Amino acid sequence: MNCIRRIKLPKIEDRRGNLSVLENDILPFTFKRVYYLYDVPSGASRGGHAHKEQSEFLIALSGSFDVLINTGFETQIYTLNRPDEGLLIPNGYWRELDNFSSGGICLVLASDVFKEVDYVRNLNDFLASKKL
Repeated sequence: MNCIRRIKLPKIEDRRGNLSVLENDILPFTFKRVYYLYDVPSGASRGGHAHKEQSEFLIALSGSFDVLINTGFETQIYTLNRPDEGLLIPNGYWRELDNFSSGGICLVLASDVFKEVDYVRNLNDFLASKKL
């Protein structure tokens, strides 16, 4: 589960609208916390941290946003803009969420409940930990 990857969600298409389902067997972890980001002002960033243990799965329920991932050695940007596809972010990666479109909504499924001790909130500390 150490790789960042996109995961397609089951999609049921119907003339009345589409339906996507997210059950625990789709992800490599059982989610224990669900939250969402919305009304993010233009130019604002969210995230700006890494997790020591927790993994997360991000979905753009509406609109779009960019997820900047820093491995400690390289940086990649993933654009999320589909409600039937998400981005799996295992522990140990720095993440920042930027460029939210108007009305953009980011749903996050987390492998654990909130624990402040699990967060690395200083980028320099994160980078130093990767050099060990």
